[in-house]
Amino acid sequence: MKILVTGGGGFLGLALCRGLRARGHEVVSFQRRHSPELAALGVGQVRGDLADANAVAHAADGVDAVFHNAAKAGAWGSYDSYFQANVVGTRHVIAACRAHGIGRLVYTSTPSVTHRATHPVEGLGADEVPYGEDFQAPYAATKTLAEREALAASDAALAVVALRPRLIWGPGDAQILPRLVERSRAGRLRIVGSGDNLVDTTYIDNAAQAHLDALERLQPGAACAGKAYFISNGEPLPIREVLDRLLAAAGAPPVTRTISFKAAYRIGAACERLWPLLRLRGEPPMTRFLAEQLSTAHWYSMEPARRDFGYVPQVSFDEGLARLKEAWARAGAVT
Repeated sequence: MKILVTGGGGFLGLALCRGLRARGHEVVSFQRRHSPELAALGVGQVRGDLADANAVAHAADGVDAVFHNAAKAGAWGSYDSYFQANVVGTRHVIAACRAHGIGRLVYTSTPSVTHRATHPVEGLGADEVPYGEDFQAPYAATKTLAEREALAASDAALAVVALRPRLIWGPGDAQILPRLVERSRAGRLRIVGSGDNLVDTTYIDNAAQAHLDALERLQPGAACAGKAYFISNGEPLPIREVLDRLLAAAGAPPVTRTISFKAAYRIGAACERLWPLLRLRGEPPMTRFLAEQLSTAHWYSMEPARRDFGYVPQVSFDEGLARLKEAWARAGAVT
């Protein structure tokens, strides 16, 4: 098939493109900047913005299926910037599918759409957890709107499935782990709460695999059509252990200091007021949403994904760490 991947130059996007090319598919990516990595994979590239309906429609011309992976992520920024990328962009992708008669759309969502303050989610499937409310972050709020609209669009002409991978990590991550390493080495990393709350994570190859598995089963009337699924390694661990083992794989020191949830929440609220007031650059070190996420248990059942489209993670947490350590060692040798 010929498949469009939005955001193909990003962390998950590259893994999706690699997986699709390995399976013999023709792939085109829609993103803002040219990617040498995609060029090396033989992936066609169309540059543009999700907020531009004509650009999205042009990228989707002639394709058989779409992975809508691109989004504005992060913990900071104006609501409108998130809304344009995540909600308006998703509307444009759906419209492009309609216009070109594309029958399959795999939408990359996030477990954050079910976030409810400090309410834990433990061992449940997506159909057992309601959408969140009173979000403290525009990312979660706009991804919720986008997922709802994507799933509502699923019908006899366009089959849609939404996947919610939890905390994707592994070689090639240029965002989460590098920031953790930087803060750890500077002595600025803290555990929020006790660090005993169990959390799920997803190794990058498993996240990509789930998308590919879903695409193979997806069609109008399929068990997964019109539904959302949590995706992870299925190996919940205390967040302290997750952080320390990821840092160790990157050659960084473990987290030795803690901060109470109440203190972190107050600091997050203060940062949210001060950053726009003082016109500070970058993301604040803490937000209320981040404090809630870091101190709450979030782990999920993989049974619905296994049952409906055969997802069984192939790379364990331990194996992923070994691969990550090797990749960081190679990168250090190059630099």
